[in-house]
Amino acid sequence: MSIEQSLWRMMVLIRAVEDRIGELVAAGEIKTPCHLSIGQEAIPAGVCAALQPDDSLWGGHRSHGHYLAKGGDLRAMMAEIFGKATGCARGRGGSMHLVDPAQGIFGTVPLVAATIPLAVGAALSAKLRGTGQVAVAFFGDGAADEGHFHESLNLAALYRLPVLFVCENNLYSTHLAMKERRVKDNIVESAGLHGLPGERVDGNDVMAVLGAAQQAVQRARAGEGPTLLECRTYRWRGHVGPAADLEVGEDRRRELDEWLQRDPIARCRARLRAEGLSSERFESLEAAVRDEVEAAVSFARQSPAPDDSELLHHVYVSRRGV
Repeated sequence: MSIEQSLWRMMVLIRAVEDRIGELVAAGEIKTPCHLSIGQEAIPAGVCAALQPDDSLWGGHRSHGHYLAKGGDLRAMMAEIFGKATGCARGRGGSMHLVDPAQGIFGTVPLVAATIPLAVGAALSAKLRGTGQVAVAFFGDGAADEGHFHESLNLAALYRLPVLFVCENNLYSTHLAMKERRVKDNIVESAGLHGLPGERVDGNDVMAVLGAAQQAVQRARAGEGPTLLECRTYRWRGHVGPAADLEVGEDRRRELDEWLQRDPIARCRARLRAEGLSSERFESLEAAVRDEVEAAVSFARQSPAPDDSELLHHVYVSRRGV
């Protein structure tokens, strides 16, 4: 399978998983708040394809795609969203707290901008230990309004740390459009102000994202320091849950119509069709993805809930002999 086919399949998987999660939320079967990244699949797929398994990933509240693209276990993620003991955090975290240390996923955190400095810390650790590892922070455009963002860029640039800052700019922070929060559309310019390279990328073109990420990762591994990628995209669903939030802002409906025409999966599929991939091959891959998703849902449904005896686990530290 070519790299572009693999990326297309990953995007299809992310969307199929999130479409299914949206259905389960709407039906009331899933109770945890779920923030969906439908329409943004090219960014996690493209960036994570440039990483090694031991590189670390740090995400936020909208990180199902990051987790899957980095190699996180789908069944464990689905069970976590169902709040089951077989979940990746044993049912304690839900949709916004995903973890798979074996794949370099040390935790997603819903606090805006919170994992940006954590990624910088991981990069500092990698540099001090000489491991050659790279850390990646995924965050939304709203995080660029936070002090953590600027402090992290400054420190990473100062010490030439192997970290990649990936801003998934979907033009909204919760329900507030970027033009209502910022005088200028200039997030990418923050890179130059702090002394590191910055690039604005078409976040709905998976090959463009991959190319930019590969270049940034290569720089980081070579000891040349961090990079900021501002990936422009748009989320098709609302801030949280499966609804489209068309009532949010006067431009939302028009914008969504425009961005639907820039579907990252459809664009990638069109290129693959032009290269000769058959309709039968597409159908086979899509059917395999649907089966994988349904198997994960069945696993989650059949898994046990956490036992009451675990309620206080990881809450208190036992200090014997004190």
